[in-house]
Amino acid sequence: MDGNARRSLHLIHVMTPLLDIQNLHVVYHSRTGETIPALTDVSFDLRANEILGVLGESASGKTTLASALLGLLPPNGEITKGAVLLEGQDVRRASPQELERIRGGRISLIFQEPSVALHPAMRVGDQVAEVLRAHESLDSVTLRNRTRKVLAGLFPSETERIAHSYPHQLSGGQRQRILIAQAIACGPALVVADEPTASLDPTTRAETLSLFNSLRHNLGLAMILITHNPALLAGLADRVLVLYAGRVAEWGPANSVLSFPQHPYTRALLRCLPQDLTESKVLRKTKLPAIPGDSPRLSVAVKGCAFEHLCPDRMDCCGKREPPLIPLNDAHAVSCFKFGG
Repeated sequence: MDGNARRSLHLIHVMTPLLDIQNLHVVYHSRTGETIPALTDVSFDLRANEILGVLGESASGKTTLASALLGLLPPNGEITKGAVLLEGQDVRRASPQELERIRGGRISLIFQEPSVALHPAMRVGDQVAEVLRAHESLDSVTLRNRTRKVLAGLFPSETERIAHSYPHQLSGGQRQRILIAQAIACGPALVVADEPTASLDPTTRAETLSLFNSLRHNLGLAMILITHNPALLAGLADRVLVLYAGRVAEWGPANSVLSFPQHPYTRALLRCLPQDLTESKVLRKTKLPAIPGDSPRLSVAVKGCAFEHLCPDRMDCCGKREPPLIPLNDAHAVSCFKFGG
């Protein structure tokens, strides 16, 4: 193979997304026979060593997206259309045995609530070892050494104490780090974190976000950080995907989406961010803004834009058909008729 061919292959490898989601549709089937759409025509990609923020309020489809990526939808959930390509392999078409290898091995999930995700009667070191044991055939000495190495990366000054502790003996931030240890134990290419700081105090939250950034750089991880709080993504995420009612509202570079939001829903979310309440007594007494009204019920079909009934910029066309995802430039796109369609 000559030099030009090698450079071409390297370029193709670099440009190929680690994760490529194409026209993903997910529904839930109710006990009464209803089919309820949870995600509609969601498409995005993720590159190696990139952090993607998935932003939206409750019922926007964030957790459904995380579950679909790992093949962990509940029995009444179904992907009806689209592709989930991880390193070129369609996870939808993977056999149960292949899924077991992929989950934890190539893509892993950090759950939202450590007190629920961790077994209360097992030492946390054993719980990290269980992940390694499930994916690799290791003798007891190697398993112990690998487990301690993972924990040492997160608890360098107290590895042994942490390993021998039960979950109730650890703080909330320490329990969250155990979930992170489980997620990275087998060296995955991609980690999905579903509201990983929701139960943490502000100081521990900042430490956890800093840890994510360190893991990205030190281990070469790609990450999907799912949150309802835009402030968590500033300075951390490379790109942001905004979901509303299971649809993509806005998609683009984090600096662009968070600093110059174009979709009315994204702008409304950012207006709801609290100011620095320590600046003055006036600010402490200021009522925080909120998005008026409720999100649409997913069980009720929406003919036009899902945000139309709450949008201050709505036009006649907004209630008649769903807006397409319109590119503003090569990197930033928005689903809004204000920009064409």
